[in-house]
Amino acid sequence: MREDSSAPVIECQSLAKHYGRAKALDNIDLSVEHGQPIALIGPNGAGKTTLMSLLCGFIKPSSGTLKILGHPPGSAHLSGQLAALPQDALLDPRLNVGRQLNFFARLQGFSAAQAKLEVHRVLDKVDLRDSMTTRPSALSHGMRKRIAIAQALIGSPSLVLLDEPTAGIDPPNAKMIRELVREQSASTTFMVSSHNLDELERLCGSVIYLEQGCLVSYGPIDEGRGNVDSSVLTLRTSNEVPDAFINLSEQLPSVQSVSKTAQGDFLIHTHNDMQASIAILQLLTDNNWSYRQLSRGRSLEERLYGKA
Repeated sequence: MREDSSAPVIECQSLAKHYGRAKALDNIDLSVEHGQPIALIGPNGAGKTTLMSLLCGFIKPSSGTLKILGHPPGSAHLSGQLAALPQDALLDPRLNVGRQLNFFARLQGFSAAQAKLEVHRVLDKVDLRDSMTTRPSALSHGMRKRIAIAQALIGSPSLVLLDEPTAGIDPPNAKMIRELVREQSASTTFMVSSHNLDELERLCGSVIYLEQGCLVSYGPIDEGRGNVDSSVLTLRTSNEVPDAFINLSEQLPSVQSVSKTAQGDFLIHTHNDMQASIAILQLLTDNNWSYRQLSRGRSLEERLYGKA
């Protein structure tokens, strides 16, 4: 049964979860529509895992209401519509990849013939169809992570929760996972929890920011790049760019001031961001300093955790 497409993918009203006097989540009001991937961020202990556990129905709220696709967690209507991939998800070492995925497809109600086709489909998605008869122990960590994501995609769920999907894996596998999420986002809403804010900024369209169990903010991930930040450039550098860059760049007519963030980026306040961009790039070239990225506005990390 497909969900009501008019219902928010996630809707929380005064949602709270308490453990004794400790408030893991405190009065969360949130409505998330279908669309681009959603970043779920916050420091350790912010309530991210608690929220995901509530969404999966592993735990029950202390108060308030929570609906997924218009239904409460654990509802039969959500069968096949919600999938989750924990960071520490493990594959059964006793069974080959094909048998494991076939088992999960059958649990969702696929017939034997349908399950076989579905396993082929999801393994094609992660480019690992040749691993059908391989046991997990013979695969790299990155390949096992891709198999786990294939499992989460069985049945084409409407909502997929991913916890640190690229943590600890090599760049090629991480890139493939990001591309897969982008590709599937046309039909599936992904909520991605990660401490890698650079990756989330490239991948997600909106961000849920929790802190100490409270919802600090929810909105477009690039919110704040306009208005006050429109005259700010962020330069992400390699270790080759010395602090002398600050003095040299502040001598440029289009640059007002330059500071270095705790993350090692340079924040460049400008009189004219276009002229400053050209001048900064020329300065880097003249000094043979390599850099990673020059972008308009502050990075997500600086906007959330940096000082004004």
